[in-house]
Amino acid sequence: MATTTPTTVTRMSALMALLCLPLAVWSAQPDYAARIERVLAATPLIDGHNDLPWEIRARFKSDLTAIDLKSDTARLPFPEDGAPLMTDIPRLRAGKVGGQFWSVWVPVTLKGYEAVQTTFEQIDLVKRMCTRYADDFTMAYSAADVRRIHQSHRVACLIGVEGGHQINDSLAVLRQMYAAGARYMTLTHTSNTEWADSATDAPAHHGLTPFGEEVVREMNRLGMLVDLSHVSPDTMRAALAVSIAPVIYSHSSARALVDHPRNVPDDILRVVAKNGGIVMANFAPGYVSDVRRRWAADDAAEHARLNSPPYAGLYIGQPEQAKAALDAWEKEHPRPSATLAQVADHIEHLRLIAGVDHVGLGSDFDGIEDAPVGLEGVNRYPALLAELMRRGWTDADIAKLAGGNVLRVMADVERVATTLRDRPPSGAVFASEPPFPPSH
Repeated sequence: MATTTPTTVTRMSALMALLCLPLAVWSAQPDYAARIERVLAATPLIDGHNDLPWEIRARFKSDLTAIDLKSDTARLPFPEDGAPLMTDIPRLRAGKVGGQFWSVWVPVTLKGYEAVQTTFEQIDLVKRMCTRYADDFTMAYSAADVRRIHQSHRVACLIGVEGGHQINDSLAVLRQMYAAGARYMTLTHTSNTEWADSATDAPAHHGLTPFGEEVVREMNRLGMLVDLSHVSPDTMRAALAVSIAPVIYSHSSARALVDHPRNVPDDILRVVAKNGGIVMANFAPGYVSDVRRRWAADDAAEHARLNSPPYAGLYIGQPEQAKAALDAWEKEHPRPSATLAQVADHIEHLRLIAGVDHVGLGSDFDGIEDAPVGLEGVNRYPALLAELMRRGWTDADIAKLAGGNVLRVMADVERVATTLRDRPPSGAVFASEPPFPPSH
């Protein structure tokens, strides 16, 4: 017969106490997957920015027969300076994506008519994707389209032009891009345009020129979302002052957490809230991790120190030696990773300052060299939503973040356009303007 000790009695008492707990306590264990399923059945998850179209152009010469988006594209070979693809249809389905803004970006090195033509080729590529994969993709041009397509269990495909350089300083071109299906335009990319300053270039205009203001007004008239990702804080302020419709940031994060110029300062977040706009959190590691941002600066400095033709560098004109030295430096200073939790931190900060009605998701998948640990591809959105639920976000909060907010912004922009229906298209023509007032 077993001997009953004080320790045994204590353990038995604890077990009996557990067994006597009400059923409601047992059933309260979090079931994030079921909650996410319910939320995303009613509200489409919409990502603000994905660069897959350019990767198809760069890697496969825009030949859709050379890539099967119904297979695991992460297994495909990738360039030495590139990354495995982050997007395909099985992973979009696993990620419960209901709508995707596909970027029709072209490099800022493309100028003039070449930039315009290449943009239209990228718009065509997105439409051909929808035709080729019609069981999964359908083009969308309005908030109502997105909701209807979501109910048909397909992914609503929207188009975003990622840089004002792509209109070649022409409002006529802007209008034709809208007519072709583009529903937002980012006012700049990494360099200034002739009428707006970029976040990552030396200030030339200190915001928008008069023509830049006309661009914003014409976008309001058309019903085209004004995207302020990539622009300088002065340009953000100028555009917010001019726009009578809500603006978006298709892929930007919180500057208070990582002091990168691509992120949004707190004072501007407050203005975005008053404007009714939305900031869609970016997943780019250098924008969400300050350790990664600083490593990237050190890495760039090491590149310059080793080989900076035509006059500088320890191994100037000796690319093999420079590469070997850089490889050794990077082995000693491995690239730090960002994490899913850090992305969640940015989302929480955006909510704290701007409010839950003004935050969304803008991954930048297939436009970034790597992704945060836990957010490696388009299949991982539920993991991010579950992390936010763990932090106390309600189902209603998650619905707003996932897609409700951007759908509301789209509908508001469309309503503004209806009030401007009688306004004729702008006849403004770009003329080179001095960046500063002339001195007397």
